[in-house]
Amino acid sequence: MSLLLRRISRAATVGIAHGFGEQTKWNQGRRIPFGAAAAISGGVAFYFYGFSSPTMAHLDEKGEQAAGKVALDPEKWLQFKLQETARVSHNTQLFRFSFDPAVKLGLDVASCILTRAPIGEESEGRRKYVIRPYTPISDPDSKGYFDLLIKVYPDGKMSQHFTTLKPGDIVEVKGPIEKLKYSSNMKRKIGMIAGGTGITPMLQVIKAVLKNPDDKTQVSLLYANVSPDDILLKGELDRLSASYPNFKVFYTVDKPSKNWRGGVGHISKDIILKGLPGPTEDSLILVCGPPGMMKHVSGDKANRSQGELTGLLKEVGYTEEMVYKF
Repeated sequence: MSLLLRRISRAATVGIAHGFGEQTKWNQGRRIPFGAAAAISGGVAFYFYGFSSPTMAHLDEKGEQAAGKVALDPEKWLQFKLQETARVSHNTQLFRFSFDPAVKLGLDVASCILTRAPIGEESEGRRKYVIRPYTPISDPDSKGYFDLLIKVYPDGKMSQHFTTLKPGDIVEVKGPIEKLKYSSNMKRKIGMIAGGTGITPMLQVIKAVLKNPDDKTQVSLLYANVSPDDILLKGELDRLSASYPNFKVFYTVDKPSKNWRGGVGHISKDIILKGLPGPTEDSLILVCGPPGMMKHVSGDKANRSQGELTGLLKEVGYTEEMVYKF
């Protein structure tokens, strides 16, 4: 295991998981020895043409002068330097980017950042960029660095670009891009349905709840993947479920292995009824995953809105006010 993975593993263990207990009936499936807290964002790639010049994300103010400063800027593209990388699986890599160690990144729970990279020159001489959102895996209070865990797709322009980066290379970043504005005890119960890389915003909320002893929110996660090997963060999620009574997780896969002991198949109405809080004003359901899953479970988001609630969640009785789609 690389030095970077060991560092993140220790930080995750010290910061959240303090000891192990009996696993609940939700915590099914085999353990994967992956200690690093990790996340990646879903979404599609965007294209952008322009001349704006990024600046290096570094602040000269130190000590008290730097207090309150953040590294991100929602209006400007800033440059962040790659510090180190680590391979996590056959198609997933971890990237750590550095900035002024006196400041925080400036990310709220649960929000994301935009990254961009040039992919060639247009005939008019203007540079063409590919732009994609990612959710940093780092604690929002971390100073001087942020981490991205990126799943590399064969035809993914941005993810393929990340694989060419070496320590010292630059990535341009803008943000934060606000999503759900989470606050402690905002709901008594939160249910989550995630598919694949849609685990990212869920992890932000889960960690925010569990690291705050005054937050009494009950969190239930239904996590769907193609196969057991595709389950991201399983070791981390298992530890959190075993350590905190207010968090439970259930896994389901389409292609189980011989020794798989979790669920099999897509998210169903029965799984939702058994595993998530019922449709009340004190509950909130979060959904994030690939388009097919979103359509099946909740309906996809509209262009600039949450869109109409459809699918299984509507059939079970939830209203649009009770569901948030990432």
